[in-house]
Amino acid sequence: MLQRELLEFLEETADAAFCVNQQGEICSWNVAAKELFGHTGAEVIGKSLYTVLQGRGALGTKVCACDFYARHATAEHCKIPNFDVEVTDRSGHRMWVDLSTLMFKGGRTHPRLFVHLARDITKRKHQEQLLHSMLQISKRIVAMSDGNGNGIARPAPVLPLSEQEQGILRLFSEGKNSAEIAGNLGITLQTLRNHLHHANEKLGTHSRLEAVTHAMRRRLI
Repeated sequence: MLQRELLEFLEETADAAFCVNQQGEICSWNVAAKELFGHTGAEVIGKSLYTVLQGRGALGTKVCACDFYARHATAEHCKIPNFDVEVTDRSGHRMWVDLSTLMFKGGRTHPRLFVHLARDITKRKHQEQLLHSMLQISKRIVAMSDGNGNGIARPAPVLPLSEQEQGILRLFSEGKNSAEIAGNLGITLQTLRNHLHHANEKLGTHSRLEAVTHAMRRRLI
């Protein structure tokens, strides 16, 4: 009864929503999932999620393969964090989605289900990759300026950065994205944005890239 109500609820969600059993097989697939990935429910139900989407993490490792579900199925208390995964849609195009996972304990008569909610973040990923490339170029420019003895002098910041602000800018300079930094520091994305805003105010900058570049020029990170 509860399981049926869950599936009916997921069918009405705006996010792509689908359920996977302990063997990693898809057992529900809502309309939004069809719109996002191109597959109909009839095409994917009963198949392995990894076989359908061919999910890969940021380091190219398999994501949502059957061992993932087998490992978490026996855990009594297990909170699975959101993660970004690159998948293949029905037309063969690769795309990035942010994947949330909830475990549904169906009781003795029903096996445990994993409920996934997926949102398209391809544009955000491409922006992060572009920012990373620009940061690498900025690092090389700063290194060249410092190395010839005639580089641009390092202006002092209007106000000193806090250790947290320095750490955040350092992580951005290493190519980390906002979600990774917030997770590493144990803070919310809003708190991260607040720290970045304060860093921009102190450095007299107006963007993340500009703040990181100026902090490197001042040798603050």
